Amino acid sequence: MLRSLTALKGYRLVATDGDIGHCSDFLFDDEGWAVRYMVAKTGPWLFGREVLVSPTHIERASWETQSIPVKLTSKQLEESPPLDTDAPVSRRYERAYHDFFATPYYWMGAGLWGNYGYPELLIPREQPEELAEEPAEEETHLRSVDEVAGYSIRTLEDRNAGHAVDFIVDDESWAIRYLVLDTSYLPFSKKLLIASDWISDVDWIDGELKLDVGADQLEHAPPYDPETLINEEAETVLYDYYGRPQARRRSS
Repeated sequence: MLRSLTALKGYRLVATDGDIGHCSDFLFDDEGWAVRYMVAKTGPWLFGREVLVSPTHIERASWETQSIPVKLTSKQLEESPPLDTDAPVSRRYERAYHDFFATPYYWMGAGLWGNYGYPELLIPREQPEELAEEPAEEETHLRSVDEVAGYSIRTLEDRNAGHAVDFIVDDESWAIRYLVLDTSYLPFSKKLLIASDWISDVDWIDGELKLDVGADQLEHAPPYDPETLINEEAETVLYDYYGRPQARRRSS
């Protein structure tokens, strides 16, 4: 199922031994365009500390109860590596995080999640014994959905098309399938779905996403209604309009 990430923000997080807080943000990697962590804002039991939860430990969200089950105990989250909220999440931290939970590194393998297409298949196991030597400082490839939802969008002709307001994710693979483009201040005011594969370049410093889609196509594109389910038929209509081959879901 395809879900809006902004809609999931604020959902209650329910560990195996009770409520632990709420979802406040998501971190995705800018190479695989997949959500790698949910940021959990804990309650008074942990003094409101933020902790990361990998999709490996997340079950399907419930719209009815507005909650997300987490396959961890509150003690496990409390004892997980502390997160420095004033610094980017580095690969060094990610190694420590996955070592703590004994889960394989998602970046090692040919699939979206290690050698697999889905995070739930990353069952606890021993890490490879021989790893490349870790550099003193490592570049991070994790980005906050909160931050990127707000980036300006540029067309193929380098014209301003609006700004990103949401991301649509496959709730099994956690791959980001679409971003939602808001063109509200342009003459053709509407929201549009833009496949992540159509993003040709990103300027992380200036906060801009460049598309390989022309302004005229965007102007006449079918609008996106956040209240309408995105099913296979809607996706086919979208790809046919843009004249693009329908992308296979990145599951392996």
